[in-house]
Amino acid sequence: MDKDEIQALANSLRQIDQKILKSAKDTSIKRIWYQGDESYFDMFFDIQNNQIIWFQFTLRGKAVLWDKGKASLCTGTTGETDSDDVSYYPASKIIKADKKTDLAFIEVARSILQSRAGEANFDKALELFKD
Repeated sequence: MDKDEIQALANSLRQIDQKILKSAKDTSIKRIWYQGDESYFDMFFDIQNNQIIWFQFTLRGKAVLWDKGKASLCTGTTGETDSDDVSYYPASKIIKADKKTDLAFIEVARSILQSRAGEANFDKALELFKD
């Protein structure tokens, strides 16, 4: 993926209005959702006490995930781009963990986030990508 494509993807991410998101059972957790112009491109954060406790980044059927309990990035694939299931509902997302972490995709995600460095939520997410 070249720099122009990465920049275009980063620029397309828009925060979705909090009012349309389902509230967490724990009211101390705030969910933030960014959606890009490209299909199957979004990013979610769960934030508690100003810290990310869960993160999900999906693009083109691939995902990067982080959970405070595991404290390391992992990758997976989504079924969003599969067309063989006629019962599939496009708003649903099931992620199958990769057996081997996709380091190249982690770098793509990091590059997209880096393109928005200086914005608080993106800076918080970038902290997850540090070694």
